[in-house]
Amino acid sequence: MLKIAIILGSTRPNRIGEGVARWVYDIAARRTDARYDLIDLKDQNLPLLDEPAPPSLGNYSQPHTKAWAAKIEQYDGFVFVTAEYNHGIPGALKNAIDYLYKEWNNKAAGIISYGSAYGARSAEALRLVMGELMIADVRQQVLLSLFTDFENYSKFNPDPRNEQSLNALLDQVVAWSTALKPLRERSG
Repeated sequence: MLKIAIILGSTRPNRIGEGVARWVYDIAARRTDARYDLIDLKDQNLPLLDEPAPPSLGNYSQPHTKAWAAKIEQYDGFVFVTAEYNHGIPGALKNAIDYLYKEWNNKAAGIISYGSAYGARSAEALRLVMGELMIADVRQQVLLSLFTDFENYSKFNPDPRNEQSLNALLDQVVAWSTALKPLRERSG
């Protein structure tokens, strides 16, 4: 069975992404096409990138990097839940991604973003990073507005239509993760 990680990309105090990630996980967990796990970057103990060698070499020296690599390696695909900070992705998410290379390759990803402009710019910035890591990001995305999907800009209360978009995103992540499996097996 495919394994898909839902990665919560914000670690700041009072973050609103936790409600979004929980919503994604709750909907995904009802599905039978893959096993879904929620990974909160807040729990991963990843300091600012401290590896002396580029991750593309795979020569990880730090225990936290080795643990992170082992965790990410086991997944066939990802769903990134990202805030938009200053037209980009949160630093913690970029840092976590930058720690690794081959563990991300030949996998699929969907993007769920939120912000005052639906997090659209962070989603686009994340797509650029996905391309470099040989992650096939799917077309479907879920864009959440601070104005319409959150009460008082803090409590997540999504428009019911977003569940349909989320399921379409999950369908695509599963399909692409399945299609990329032969590449993962060849390079593994």
